[in-house]
Amino acid sequence: MSFIVEAGYFIAAITFIFALKRMSHPSTARSGINWAGMAMLFATIITIFHPAVSKHYLLMFLAIALGGGWALRSAKKVAMTDMPQMIAIYNGVGGGSAALIGAIALLQIDATATGYSSSIVWLAAVGALIGAISFTGSIIAWAKLDGRLKGTIRFKNRNAINGFIIGFALVFTLIIAGDATPNYGLIALFFIMTLVFGVLITIPIGGADMPVVISLFNALTGLAVAFEGIALDNGGLIIAGTVVGAAGTLLTQLMAKAMNRSLANVLFSNFGEQQSENSEIEGSMKPMDSSDAAISMSFAESVIIVPGYGLAVAQAQHKVAELTKLLQDRDIDVKFAIHPVAGRMPGHMNVLLAEAGIPYDLIFDLDEINEEFEKTDAVLVIGANDVVNPVARTDKSSPIYGMPILNADQAKQVFVVKRGQGAGFSGIENHLFYLDNTNMVYGDAQKVVSDMIAAIKTL
Repeated sequence: MSFIVEAGYFIAAITFIFALKRMSHPSTARSGINWAGMAMLFATIITIFHPAVSKHYLLMFLAIALGGGWALRSAKKVAMTDMPQMIAIYNGVGGGSAALIGAIALLQIDATATGYSSSIVWLAAVGALIGAISFTGSIIAWAKLDGRLKGTIRFKNRNAINGFIIGFALVFTLIIAGDATPNYGLIALFFIMTLVFGVLITIPIGGADMPVVISLFNALTGLAVAFEGIALDNGGLIIAGTVVGAAGTLLTQLMAKAMNRSLANVLFSNFGEQQSENSEIEGSMKPMDSSDAAISMSFAESVIIVPGYGLAVAQAQHKVAELTKLLQDRDIDVKFAIHPVAGRMPGHMNVLLAEAGIPYDLIFDLDEINEEFEKTDAVLVIGANDVVNPVARTDKSSPIYGMPILNADQAKQVFVVKRGQGAGFSGIENHLFYLDNTNMVYGDAQKVVSDMIAAIKTL
């Protein structure tokens, strides 16, 4: 039976890796999700027959039914615009599960038991620590994304306080792992400190940094699961956790690089709180009516649309898809330029555009499309700000200097759809808005795009 279980885990692992490969491209991502689901289902079934698993089948199937039923119901109800919240809460559930597995292992410490190993207990404790941090951190991220926790909460000496908490938690980890029997008080204090640390490290982080934070907690959840898999001698958990942890770590690094910031800067700095002195801006913002902007685009040969978080807030993706079709019907070449950190989760804009029926071959990332802006007649920026700010290339004193941006300013004409005149997450003015080739179209993105559609239909 043991050989069959291990062989089953190996098959599940290969399927997980294949699914991850399928998820690497938008056109095959849906099938990748299906393959990953089948791999997880297969691994779960195999686990039921693991020799070390108790025979409480009723409880196991009840847990699977409750968890699966809740997931199915929530997945069917969630709007595409709320997908970041769903990803955050699922990260939290995974981290919390790993923490609970670790808690059970720590509460069952018995140095006299056959096969006891302090290193296994240590791994369980580390997995519990990481899982607990991911759990509360993800819950805070969900609350921020869902609008239940407004703004950022920053307090004096928070880095020192966080260092103190996590330092003591690590010390407790070593003490707990070295005990011959469970120390219930110390275990309880250990979990309290790790759960509090997850909250304190996340509440100061702003919404625009959420893609990095979600990727980080995804990686932490994977690592926690892998540690618990080692502690339980469960190959399925080890493989799945390692794959998720590695993918999440790589994605976190890519997200931070796309912002030209280190992970430490995202987690521990006051980015966006203290504004640097803005360099002198020449010119002024030039408002334009949505119908005039639409008519100008309708006579262009090429248009690049740059979506941002404002598009998600306004739920304007379907109207943008309709506008795209109208422009294409006039033989206009339309493309979409996606910045890696646009939105509130990795791939946020890609998900919204795909849900609206935008063909995958019209969607390009920064590296693929940046050279085309200077040859483009018109650029329509919808709800994006810092990712199109040209000072990232020119002003060394700017907090976003060095961040790769979309070169929208190099197009012949730029139309920026924006709700107001406020600065972006970095707290600085966007010089793109003041350029001679830029016009501002103020208003809710969905209404503005609707008015553009109406204007083009009258031509």
